[in-house]
Amino acid sequence: MEHLDVLIVGAGLSGIGAAYRIQTRCPDRTYAVLEGRDALGGTWDLFRYPGVRSDSDMFTLGFPFHPWKAAKAIADGPSILDYLYETASTYGIDKHIRFGQRVVRASWSSADALWTVETADAAYTCSFLYVCSGYYDYDSGYVVDFDGKNDFQGRIVHPQHWPDQLDYAGQRVVVIGSGATAVTLVPAMAGTAEHVTMLQRSPSYVASRPAHDAMSDRIRAVLPEKLAHRLIRGKNVVASTAVYSAFRKWPAHAAWLLNSFVAKELPESIPVDPHFTPRYKPWDQRLCLVPDADLFKALRNGSASVVTDEIDRFTPTGLRLRSGRELEADLVVTATGLRMVALGNIQVTVDGRAVAPHDTFVYKGMMLSGVPNLAWCIGYTNNSWTLRSDLTSQYVCRLLNHLTATGTRVCLPEVDPSEYDAPPRPVVDLSSGYIRRAAQILPRQGTQGPWRLRQNYPRDLITLRYNRLDDGVMQFS
Repeated sequence: MEHLDVLIVGAGLSGIGAAYRIQTRCPDRTYAVLEGRDALGGTWDLFRYPGVRSDSDMFTLGFPFHPWKAAKAIADGPSILDYLYETASTYGIDKHIRFGQRVVRASWSSADALWTVETADAAYTCSFLYVCSGYYDYDSGYVVDFDGKNDFQGRIVHPQHWPDQLDYAGQRVVVIGSGATAVTLVPAMAGTAEHVTMLQRSPSYVASRPAHDAMSDRIRAVLPEKLAHRLIRGKNVVASTAVYSAFRKWPAHAAWLLNSFVAKELPESIPVDPHFTPRYKPWDQRLCLVPDADLFKALRNGSASVVTDEIDRFTPTGLRLRSGRELEADLVVTATGLRMVALGNIQVTVDGRAVAPHDTFVYKGMMLSGVPNLAWCIGYTNNSWTLRSDLTSQYVCRLLNHLTATGTRVCLPEVDPSEYDAPPRPVVDLSSGYIRRAAQILPRQGTQGPWRLRQNYPRDLITLRYNRLDDGVMQFS
């Protein structure tokens, strides 16, 4: 059985960033990356639907140690995947990736201070386990069992399982959904399909922004690459943090502002209410980003439309709505959401005791109470994923180096019993449907201190980089 000091699970954005931090900040530690699929890239290799792109700017979604060089700040999926391959190759990370190694079980032994990590056809031991597989289920998305689906004579496709060479030219397409995937698909398909209808039960907040960042282009034109990247990254962090804080503090004003911008982009035939007036406050759910107003351009030129109604049932030729209206369709895309999993669906045991993630609390947004030498890398919901994931990886390196310096082998966060009396809140604290559905499987966050996950990068930057490791909560032995 092969032993490594650190095992990283997942070779996506988080896993590649984690590998870089381990090999540069803990050069005395051996490591490998176990990837369940046959290619790196994670989300950016999995999703192949038309128009797939980032919903954060690439200067913050990209790695701080490997600047994003392309012109577009809002990048398409294939460009991001190329960037990940380039990063892994540049730093030799690709040589540490073991493909086709989906982790199914991880067992901790206190007597040996080791994890035994099992895949379908191999087993490893490690001193520290770092799960960087995110929280989406790669096997299947969320599928609604609509009445009459079997009666429909057209084709039904989920974006997570987009068929190769799917030809929708000249077809009538209905995209069910109102989230980030739906607002990406509609304009991407509108130029090829006969017509695309976005059918939503309720709307989301939508904001338009340029795909190119003009100020960033000017900065990159006059400053050295690394300095320009740091300046642009800092500028974007400050701007996004300020906007998020303002929206949460003054939600009524934020809703009015967002709706005002949308109203200016819509044709007169499409009113803001009900089609773009959500029932929730801004940032109770993720804000949907529309680069260069592409969704609104499709609505204005008539290649796309939006319908706000509920589905009664599928019919042989399309969909019948609760209002009685019928939508004819040749292709229906069910952008109805994703499924979430905790710790990559790995079965975790500690000294023979099964660990139910929902029964644990998350320490500093990464470690689980009562589970030693394990970290789970997740990103922000209000900002670029990488901002948080990179801070987590740097903190893990601090922990590993502290263990070496103090001659200890185990780090274990112990939760304050008072947190168990707090109202249960999942670690991802939004009201989106896919998060509510996963509330009973996700770890919980507490109400204060290291048990509360704040959506605040500047604050986390200070806390995770400079605060004491032996804070009385983290136990070393």
